[in-house]
Amino acid sequence: MDWLHEIFKRSPEIALFLSLSLGYLIGKIKFGKFQLGGVAGSLLVACVVSQFGVQIDSGVKSVLFALFIYAVGYESGPDFFNSLGRQSVREILLAVIMAATGLATVVIMAKLAGLDKGLAAGVAAGGLTQSAIIGTAGDAIGKLGLAADETQRLQANVAIGYAVTYVFGSFGAIIVCVNILPWLMKRSIRDDAIKAEAQMQAGSVRVLGEGQQEAAPDLIGRLYRISAGKGHAVAQLESALGEPPVTIERIKRGDQFIEVTPQVVLEDDDIVLVVGRRAGVVASAALLGKEVYGIDGMEVTLLRRDAVITSKALIGRTVDQIRVATAGGVRHGVYVLGLRRMGKPLPLAPEVVIQAGDTATLYGGEHDVRRVASAFGEVVVTSSKTDFVFLGAGLVVGLLVGLLSVKLGGIPLTLGAGGGALLSGLVFGWWRARRQTFGAMPPGAVQILKDLGLAGFVAVVGLQSGLQAVSTIREHGLTLFLVGVVVTLVPMIITLLIARYVLRYDNAAILAGALSGSRSANPAFGEVLDKAGNAIPTVPFAITYALANVLLTLLGPLIVALA
Repeated sequence: MDWLHEIFKRSPEIALFLSLSLGYLIGKIKFGKFQLGGVAGSLLVACVVSQFGVQIDSGVKSVLFALFIYAVGYESGPDFFNSLGRQSVREILLAVIMAATGLATVVIMAKLAGLDKGLAAGVAAGGLTQSAIIGTAGDAIGKLGLAADETQRLQANVAIGYAVTYVFGSFGAIIVCVNILPWLMKRSIRDDAIKAEAQMQAGSVRVLGEGQQEAAPDLIGRLYRISAGKGHAVAQLESALGEPPVTIERIKRGDQFIEVTPQVVLEDDDIVLVVGRRAGVVASAALLGKEVYGIDGMEVTLLRRDAVITSKALIGRTVDQIRVATAGGVRHGVYVLGLRRMGKPLPLAPEVVIQAGDTATLYGGEHDVRRVASAFGEVVVTSSKTDFVFLGAGLVVGLLVGLLSVKLGGIPLTLGAGGGALLSGLVFGWWRARRQTFGAMPPGAVQILKDLGLAGFVAVVGLQSGLQAVSTIREHGLTLFLVGVVVTLVPMIITLLIARYVLRYDNAAILAGALSGSRSANPAFGEVLDKAGNAIPTVPFAITYALANVLLTLLGPLIVALA
């Protein structure tokens, strides 16, 4: 195999991309309902490839991890800060309890089993299935001022501990959430999910998935041949049609198209295009005439735009107050399809109070939409391109924060590059959600940074430490596995008991979602959703998952300091 060694020596990046490709291929293989996953698969393949002798620069590892952890923060930022409220106290406490019990369990078991700082952090990363700990712990180890070979040994042990404990870390979370939790609560996840769905308030916002559309949309356009409405001006008819409002967008008289103005008087046999909400458009037939179809030239292209609300005249007022105070001529021809706050849909209820940074989705003619959007604030222009000014600035700020260090009892505590980039990503992601006219990073770009950053980082770790892995597993393999079992189960069971008997969770589906999120356990959450049969567990999962991505990731430096 000398030829492989020569290839990897001349082009070590081949080893990196080979590890990613084969790792994700292996990660797709199903063992029952369990999959190893691309990250763990990449680590496994990288350890094998490293046996042929691969030298890869550590700077590659640092860059990949910084991109990954910043993207995690950027994506989680809005949910993270939104969750810090009175309405989510239980979820916040749940995530804190999970992180605290996880830290205590790891430190205690590391001391009992005689694990070094690297293996302890690796057990935490695998047993708690928080891969980002590999980076934050490795970065903290690099700040200890140890000899280069000792630093590399401990950093390699982080990956080894992760590899040995990750499989049961995923499997154990499924056991607790899907089996132990319903047994403890004496109710099934499915029954409680149905119960919670039935109790949801009517009129809640329905979010369509990708590729979905309403079979009977709320906003429609229809053509009418004027008979009953002849002799009336456009403004008179629109006013007479009342609520919900409709607008006449186009008029055809014979072979001629008439410019639509409020003063235009409709004549017998005129064809008009009426646009508005379904109830108003259907009701307008009685005042206009017979509905007709397929009239050439009556097609109108309407525009859909998002506008960030920055106008002081709107902020702090309810939807109903804004509607009453807005002149009919200002809002004529434009319809508000929805409201979002920090990326989350809001009901278009009269009592909803508008806040700075809320986003309104406007629909209507291009000229009308632009006119109304300017009164709201700033138009959001969607783009598939990433704002690298914003991305670069966020990474610079995060890496600078990571350089800061404080000593506690002589032990240096630092967020490191990973923790700093994570916190910066949270703030910049939150800022972007409030001001969507700059700092764009499309979901696809965020996902590729997360996937490539983490899997690439882990693969580099495997390539650098694979030779050492074999001897370490021989020495500590069974011990590491058993410690990992304890680290997986004990924090989850303690958190489950506190959630049930102290925080008073009484719905199995909601608790299962919150518990899986507090452990950032995606496989467990997938099983919970499968059992629930609806989206009820998603909301508590989103809150605790956003918090867990921060809290569990920050365990890396703490374990290095305390283990």
